[in-house]
Formats: sequence, C-alpha cells, structure tokens
Amino acid sequence: MSDAAQPTAAEVRAAAEAVKVALDRHLAAVEHRTGEDDPAVSDAFNALAVAAEVYDERLYNRYDEVTPFEIPDPDDSLPPYKGPEEPNALSVLIRRDYAVVEPQRLLAQAQRIADVEGDTITGGVVGSSVHAALGVLFGEYEPDEIASRHKEFGLEEGDSTLWVAAADDLPEPGEWLSAPFDQADPQQVVCRFDVSAVFDEDDLDADLDDLEEQDA
Repeated sequence: MSDAAQPTAAEVRAAAEAVKVALDRHLAAVEHRTGEDDPAVSDAFNALAVAAEVYDERLYNRYDEVTPFEIPDPDDSLPPYKGPEEPNALSVLIRRDYAVVEPQRLLAQAQRIADVEGDTITGGVVGSSVHAALGVLFGEYEPDEIASRHKEFGLEEGDSTLWVAAADDLPEPGEWLSAPFDQADPQQVVCRFDVSAVFDEDDLDADLDDLEEQDA
C-alpha cells in the first residue's frame, strides 16, 4: 500500500470515468486518423495512458487492487536492442540514490553495528563521521535490505533504475572491476525498470485534473 494519502471512493470512480472518456477519445481519433503519424491519435494515446495510470494508482491505494492493463511508455529512452538473440550471460546494473536526511540516525545505527561487532577500527570514528557510518552500513547489509529499511538508517529514497543487459559470454574474473559501469551499452539492454519522483501520484493527479478540465 502506498504511503500517499488514501483516495476516496469517489476519487477512484472519477478516475475510472476519466478512463472511459479517454477510451472514447482514442477510438474516435483512430477512426478519423489522417495519416500514419496523426498527432491527434498520439495525443489521445498519451491521454489514455495518463488516465489509465491514475486509475490504477488510485485503485491500488484505495482497494489494494490492480488492473490488467500495461500501456507502453511513449518516452522509452532505450535505443533498439542489438544484443544477442539467445544471450549466454547477463549483467544487472543497479543505481539507487539516497539523501542523508537524518545523519544522527545514520550515525547511531552504524555505531550500534560497530559496537555489536566489537569493531575497534571504525568504532572510534563512526560517532562523528557520516562517511565512516555509510561504510559500516553498506558493509553490514545487502543493498536490497538497505532499500527496504532506508528510513531506519536516516535515508530518503531518490531515483533508482535497474538495467538487465545481455551478453554473449561472461567476462573474465576481475576484467571490469576497475571501471564497472564504463562498458554499459544501452543497445544491449533487454529491459529496464525506473523509479522516480517524476512518476509520483501528484504528477498523475495533475494530468488527470487537466483531463477533467477539458471535459468541463
């Protein structure tokens, strides 16, 4: 369940009605298309995507339910895939950004870890150094656990992305350790998953409001 304020039943129904309106508009645009790249069809498609995503978000936040719809992202930034059709290896590239919003909480958690482990090397500097605290934290926990417990550590999530890139063969051991991300080729990426504040419900609600104003 999202941390966002739970929408009302009326807001969920309004979002459903907006999807119906957007569907009608899209069908009408397709029926009267003037060419392969008719901007009216493109605009109707984007409006339908916005309305469907708002409805899906509100439905989930209110009823913990999802829709079966998956509308492709028209702003997909990946180039055409040119990797192997049957990859023998793959690389998973992950980036997660965090803001240190509560440094004292971070320092306290890192100091607790150092105390439990009897770490005399870092224990003396953790109490005053965010740099040392981060080293202790990421040395103790897997990145996925930090992601799921980030608030406990005084961190706030920023954007994140995960790329799955295909390859013909697995690199030799140690081959890329000195520059692990320099060889990332977008044309080898099979799929990617992005999480960003630009996809927040507030932004979707603003788009839905625009649709509702057009109906007025």
